[in-house]
Amino acid sequence: MSPEDFVRTHTAVARASIVPEIALHLASEITPIWQATEEWLKERNIEPPFWAFAWPGGQATARLLLDEPARVAGKRVLDFAAGCGIAAIAAAKSGAALVEAAEIDPLALAAVRLNATLNGVSVATPEGDIVGAPCRWDVILAGDVCYEAPMTAHILPWLRGMAATGADVLLADPGRAYLPREGLEPLSRHAVPTTLELEDRTLREVTLFRLLP
Repeated sequence: MSPEDFVRTHTAVARASIVPEIALHLASEITPIWQATEEWLKERNIEPPFWAFAWPGGQATARLLLDEPARVAGKRVLDFAAGCGIAAIAAAKSGAALVEAAEIDPLALAAVRLNATLNGVSVATPEGDIVGAPCRWDVILAGDVCYEAPMTAHILPWLRGMAATGADVLLADPGRAYLPREGLEPLSRHAVPTTLELEDRTLREVTLFRLLP
């Protein structure tokens, strides 16, 4: 079974609560798809299938771009740690000249490709860890990436370096523990409904920040 076939088999087409304009291949529960992923990969203790859900940070970023398309229109955009690709798709629908979605999970890349096709847009999916790459983008989107200390320590210096080169780095955070306490300029706030299956509450307040160098 190909990664694309796996995504099709274990998800259904649905729409995120605050971004009804975008259709996505999504799972309704985390445990069944997590178990199916372990069986398909023949591995245990893998990372959760983050790509199978529209997380609050991605939804808020997509909402901002659809409401304010001038932020990305005509620009080169990277959706970093893209998950299902909702922000990348929103950027493409908002007129970005080029959109790339970066993920280290091949299933996530397959989901992004399927979701882009579902919405009639083009999103490139480079493989591997893009952290450390030189900047080739005008705008970098990073939704809900500060949820673990090792992840934050790995990516934040690179993202700040991208901002220092002139990229507009937009960081969406729903109140995660490892969000940096300085070097952030708030842009907008969004209330995003969620479920107790994924979060510890039924509503997340997401703040969109511009990351300063």
